[in-house]
Amino acid sequence: MEKVAWILLRDGKVLSTRNRGKDVFYFPGGKREPGESDTETLVREIDEELTVAVDPATMEHFGTYEAQPHGHPQGTPFRMICYTAAYTGTLTPANEIAEMAWLAYDDRDRVSPADQLVFDDLHATGRLPRAAGGEPQHRL
Repeated sequence: MEKVAWILLRDGKVLSTRNRGKDVFYFPGGKREPGESDTETLVREIDEELTVAVDPATMEHFGTYEAQPHGHPQGTPFRMICYTAAYTGTLTPANEIAEMAWLAYDDRDRVSPADQLVFDDLHATGRLPRAAGGEPQHRL
């Protein structure tokens, strides 16, 4: 199981989304369609989930993480390939996204195990401080 994810930081917080019917937040992104590159996957998934256009020219690999996927049987392999990138448009939850939120490190327990690894890396480098709260959440 593999996911291509978008890491978007703003004012010491990172963008996260929660799908309908899920109890944890995940970084926006998703599974690759047959024949898609990481770039094509990220551009398509972010457009579908948040109605914005990722700029492929600005994509930078942030890291690749392996962890137990939330809600799957123990031992299920999971890899998340993360990128940062600029975008155009207004972030708006769409399709399966029930809400989006700007999360701080104190919100780490609200995200999936793989996302927690990214939170730890962002915190260790000072990009995700321990300041809870943030912008209002958007619900559909």
